[in-house]
Amino acid sequence: MSRRRIIIDTDPGVDDAAAIFLALASPELDLAGISVVAGNVGLAASVKNACKLVALAKRRDVPVYAGAAGPLIRDQVFGKYAHIGSFADTLVPETDLGPQAVSSVRFIAEEALKAASEGRRITICAIGPLTNIALALRLAPNVAQGIERIVMMGGAFASLGHRTPWSEFNVHADPHAAEIVWNSGVPLVLMPLDVTFQALFTEEDFRGFEAKSSPCGSALAALLRTYDRSDIKRFGRPGGAIHDAMTIAWLLQPDLFSGKEMAIGVTLCGPTAGQTWADFYGKSDRRPNALVMSGVDERGYRELVVERIAGLALTSGEREIDA
Repeated sequence: MSRRRIIIDTDPGVDDAAAIFLALASPELDLAGISVVAGNVGLAASVKNACKLVALAKRRDVPVYAGAAGPLIRDQVFGKYAHIGSFADTLVPETDLGPQAVSSVRFIAEEALKAASEGRRITICAIGPLTNIALALRLAPNVAQGIERIVMMGGAFASLGHRTPWSEFNVHADPHAAEIVWNSGVPLVLMPLDVTFQALFTEEDFRGFEAKSSPCGSALAALLRTYDRSDIKRFGRPGGAIHDAMTIAWLLQPDLFSGKEMAIGVTLCGPTAGQTWADFYGKSDRRPNALVMSGVDERGYRELVVERIAGLALTSGEREIDA
């Protein structure tokens, strides 16, 4: 079976945990490494969370890299639960696993350059602010040539925002990085809030994560219960979204999603900095630079995420990082 080589660029984060677990549970994917950026929480807490998740999944062979501690230009903003810091040990156990000495930015650039030199390309799943990726693209002119596509969770159009009334957090946290990445020429698949809000996970799904007594499934269920994301007033029904896992799900089962190619962009300054826009009806002369998802098979997506994560780390043994 041909496996797709990917990098996850992340700021863990509960949704990020689900995405990481889904990737690790999917033999179709070859996870080269986890690149960490400050976002939901500060960089040190984000790195610690990533290491704890990898260790819990019994996948020490997947290296973790620490990247940018802040955005390119704007003042730093953090997620809703930043004051809590890293995941409590009662939710995700402590580990002695630590990050690699190489920075996330150099790791991404070197993976892309190596792929390009070998006549292949990597895929990046971007589920945090885009700072690391923007810096990697600027590190060497040929980096973009080694990237097949960037599948990103970010942006908000008709749904409006969740971090501010007009913006989604990943873009809001570093709009200048988004501008660089979105205009890099690398093919982009975008999962905005408009589609992630269509699939809501409930207590039934949480019990599904726990059904096989997987340590990862049980930890994710505990995280989802602790950091409740339900909003009946907004959604009109129980449940909350698991945004970031959609990037992995698209790689596994793209038929679960529907969307169209269009031009997208971001406001860089002023009171609505971080707001994203999309030319849904081709009213501008801007060339399409993204495949923007607008629909998802909710049942299929939820079943994929629950089934895979529920079985993660049940039989696989610990693997050590190659020297």
